[in-house]
Amino acid sequence: MEEIVKLLDENLEYVKHEVSGDRITIWVKSAKKEVICPYCGKPSKKVHSRYERSFQDLPIQGKKTTIVVIRRKMFCENKECKKKTFAEPLDFVEPKFKRTKRLEKEILNISMNMSSVKAAKLISKDIADIGKSSICNLLKKNNPHDRQKESKKGKYR
Repeated sequence: MEEIVKLLDENLEYVKHEVSGDRITIWVKSAKKEVICPYCGKPSKKVHSRYERSFQDLPIQGKKTTIVVIRRKMFCENKECKKKTFAEPLDFVEPKFKRTKRLEKEILNISMNMSSVKAAKLISKDIADIGKSSICNLLKKNNPHDRQKESKKGKYR
């Protein structure tokens, strides 16, 4: 299991896993000794607290997979930084998202050439829990043509 976790991020450490029906839940934590503050760029070793954050990942052995990260909230040790605390950043998932980047890429690949209703049924059956509207939002967010239109709109406002 450690090797599978390392494929997601080399800085993760396997804690435990649980298999229940058609699902696997894997708990991981960061193995980093220090974390870089995203606001000032200075390293910190001082932990404020810990909390769990979960998100979906690609299936393993045909089972839907949930990753639970035991994430650290850190104190910024730089006295001049405007932020006193920050959450340990995760490279493999966007902030506030519920799916890994690699799962989102797979969802986009499947959804490109079929209706969002059909894609949602197919993906929900074997890969991850997702609805039609989430697929539409992902497709819209990842359409470079739409991003160009939005940036042009923003320029003239």
